Amino acid sequence: MKSIVQLQNITTGYDAKIALKDVTLNVNAHDFLGIIGPNGGGKTTLIKVILGLLKPKQGQVKYFREGKEVSEITMGYLPQHSEIDHKFPISVYDTILSGLSRQKPLLRSFTREQRSMVDEMVNQLQLNGLEKRHIGSLSGGQLQRVLLARAIVSKPEVVILDEPNTYIDQQFQSQMYQILLDINCDCAIIMVSHNVESILQNAKEVAYLNQILHYYSNTDISISELRQYSSQSIHNL
Repeated sequence: MKSIVQLQNITTGYDAKIALKDVTLNVNAHDFLGIIGPNGGGKTTLIKVILGLLKPKQGQVKYFREGKEVSEITMGYLPQHSEIDHKFPISVYDTILSGLSRQKPLLRSFTREQRSMVDEMVNQLQLNGLEKRHIGSLSGGQLQRVLLARAIVSKPEVVILDEPNTYIDQQFQSQMYQILLDINCDCAIIMVSHNVESILQNAKEVAYLNQILHYYSNTDISISELRQYSSQSIHNL
């Protein structure tokens, strides 16, 4: 397997507080990595480091394409629901279309092909009839579907999802995981979730993070094995 993201001995945090301590992680093309751990354990911080939104205090982040180191790779990101500005004046359609912004030259219009890609996402995520709706008028589950569509519309090399189960009903959760499994044929997936059961059922690899990262190359893990790394409870057991 070819590496696509490498974190080497990453230590970082906010002010004097350390969130990640000496974290080393290798993500290969077509990995489906589930990241679990307690609140405050550094999961969102790890995502920010991978996305390049937070510079580590120590260590290196490297990206690769076809075995060669590159300065960046294409990444789609579904943030936590709480990070979304529900009052921002943008429609469902334009929100999804914004996921293609980096593929469009400055001051140029989106192409017919790019708009067709948005139409495909609307159909795939059952958003038909909502295209003109303001995102602030959507239910929590509808908004999550819109943001998932925005994250994957560009067919990125890595898709990163931070608590994607939030506000999504059980029926669509199953559909969401099937969509992720389908796109996993073409990209790597990194998903943070409190839902340990869903991670163990759908991911291929698992990392338990509580400042220090413990990596498993498969999901053949017992809950008792995971518990040994933290005195804090794991949710949804």
